[in-house]
Amino acid sequence: MPIFLIFLFLFSFPSEAGNIPKGAWPLGLEPDFKIPKDNPLTEAKVRLGQHLFFDKQLSRDESISCATCHDPGQGFSNGVRFAQGVVGTLGNRNVPSIVNRLFGWRQFWDGRAETLESQALGPLFNPDEMAMNEKLLLQRLNADAIYQNLFYDAFGSPEPTVERVIKALSCFERTLLTGKTAFDRYEWDGITTALSDSEKRGLSLFRGKARCSICHIGTNFTDEKFHNIGAGEGAGKMDAGRSMVTGNSADLGKFKTPSLRNIELTAPYMHDGSLARLEDVIAFYDQGGRPNPNLDEEIKPIELSDVEKADLLAFLKTLTGQTFSVNVEELKALER
Repeated sequence: MPIFLIFLFLFSFPSEAGNIPKGAWPLGLEPDFKIPKDNPLTEAKVRLGQHLFFDKQLSRDESISCATCHDPGQGFSNGVRFAQGVVGTLGNRNVPSIVNRLFGWRQFWDGRAETLESQALGPLFNPDEMAMNEKLLLQRLNADAIYQNLFYDAFGSPEPTVERVIKALSCFERTLLTGKTAFDRYEWDGITTALSDSEKRGLSLFRGKARCSICHIGTNFTDEKFHNIGAGEGAGKMDAGRSMVTGNSADLGKFKTPSLRNIELTAPYMHDGSLARLEDVIAFYDQGGRPNPNLDEEIKPIELSDVEKADLLAFLKTLTGQTFSVNVEELKALER
């Protein structure tokens, strides 16, 4: 890359991107993942994907980027109930975090996207979100000397294509991991002082009486499955959820189990953002969700005391950790 372009690159890179540190594989995560054979990870593709992720040129009116809804400062969600697109249209579902999606096998609340590649394509061309079209997207990227060099480094050609944009974004997103929390230091390093007495009681509740670990399992605290817990139910407000994808009435009102890692950072909660605080989520589950004909059989009243609720809340906050963009060579070496 010519010296003047290196200089231009350094001083034109979106400033928010610098807030994502590079890091090693975080303590507490099991290296159980697959990288698509048709989109192998490379540092050059991750670098391009990160640049694209923070670039508002990817929206039709240049007002929003991927990072507008997936904000690093908000746990890679956006802190509001519904996202607003370029035309001011509000969505009808809360923005899920994209951290640790390396482990995911279906994307979106209803699992309609099989891969991160197909997920990234959705918001980009959705008229109610980024509202971009292929011609305008490629026109802007072709006119940008920085992108010519980034695409060349990533794909051996300076020519941008929609497929290359999507592949680069997905590669970057796969590197976003979080772990190495107080819980992980307690659980995996055996540091007993990493959790307070209240947090330890909360962990016992999580795995026992509160029954959270039935669905929030594994090192990423999700079964990656779909459940109807009654969230968002109400006259005229029913979201069909997973059944809109499968066409199966048994999937009515089912939504993907979110990871609980960094859950403290990603309020509001549920697929419709209807619960403002973690305290509200605990109260919701404590009462047995919201009854409906398709309620998951595991959702039952728990009857926690106020002290138990406080302990459970304290434990959930121990799952907060820094998000890293993990080294590509390390990821490739760990893949099973």
